[in-house]
This record gives sequence, C-alpha cells and structure tokens, in this order.
Amino acid sequence: MDEATGIWLAETLGRAPGDSALFERALTHSSHGEENYERLEFLGDRVLGLVVATWLYEVFPEEPEGKLSRRFNALVARETCAEVARELGLGPRLRLGKQARDDGASDSDNVLGDVVEALIGALYLDSGLDAADAFVRRAWADRVSSRDRAPKHPKSALQEWAAANDRKPPEYRLAGRTGPHHAPRFVVEVTIRNVGEASAEGASKQEAETAAAAKLLEQLG
Repeated sequence: MDEATGIWLAETLGRAPGDSALFERALTHSSHGEENYERLEFLGDRVLGLVVATWLYEVFPEEPEGKLSRRFNALVARETCAEVARELGLGPRLRLGKQARDDGASDSDNVLGDVVEALIGALYLDSGLDAADAFVRRAWADRVSSRDRAPKHPKSALQEWAAANDRKPPEYRLAGRTGPHHAPRFVVEVTIRNVGEASAEGASKQEAETAAAAKLLEQLG
C-alpha cells in the first residue's frame, strides 16, 4: 500500500490500518485481481446493518418497528453508501483494471457502495466492532440526525397514492439494460393506468424502479 493511501485510510477511518493487506483488498475491484473486496463487502454489509439498527434503536426509542425499518432501509441503501463513498473521496483510491476504470467503475453506485461496506468489514476484522461502529456513526451522522420523520420509500408511497385515489397498482417494466457487467445501467418504466408514467435508470433494477417511482410521484405533485 502506498503512503498516500495509508494516510487517507488513517484520516478516513480514524485510525491507522494494522493489517494493510486487508484494506488493500477492500479497495481492490475484481477487474484488478483475484484478491478483491467481495468477501469483505459481504461481511461489512452485515456489520453496517447491525450498527445502524442499534443506532436507530437508541435514537428513536418511541418509534415502532415499521418506521425504524424505513429509516434503516434508507440508511443502508446502495445509493446512500455510494454517497458516503463520494464524500470520503473513495473513488480515486480504488484499484481497478484498465477496462473497468475506462467504463467509469470509479463512480458507479454499485462499486462505491460495495467498497464502503468492504472497508467497514476490513475495519471490523482489523480493530473490532467498536472501531467499525465509531466510523459508521461519523460517516452517517448527518443522515440520521437530519431525519426527524422516517422516510417513506418511493415505491411504497406510489402504491399508497394509487390506493388512496382508487387507481390500479403501479406496474413496473424493464425497458433496457446497458453497460458492462461490473457497472450495468437499467432503465425501468412505471405506469399507473389512465394516470401517467415515468422512466428512470439506475445501477440495479431496484434502484431504477425507485427512481422511476420518485419521478412519477413528483409528476403527480
């Protein structure tokens, strides 16, 4: 690991890496080599979930499970993880193969979101749960404290709008897929019959459906 990356990691994570190879792997995409972030991302995803669930349980002691779940889903969503990655300046630190870099993987929500989770997994293995907890609470702090009300997922909100207005449920259709395997882009169309339609793209079908639902909700005003 080069000195600049080591300094960045220490500043970002709040402590210098003990096992630098572990963090190097967390920053390595599969296009760069076999020793990549995928297993660490699997672990980090679960650590992030535990930390966020515990945090929400503490901060919102009066909220029922449904509202806590909506908050949780918004905070651990791929888009949110990618936002955190960009705020941390993670993109330039990724170790990518030439083709993946040329294809824009360093700014892909899928890749950035996965690598943030991989770093959490590496930090957990290197320094324990307390260190991972402290990092998540720093990196996600504004997102928890700024939400007085539990966010409603756009797809749920659109479904409720249709029911409240005596309309048939929204219908989603995959309209296209582009991009390489490691950084795909999906286009989804959502329609409420005799009301309107909208389309949007995302790094996954779920992300595209969410964006399309949000766009249609905005049109419905």
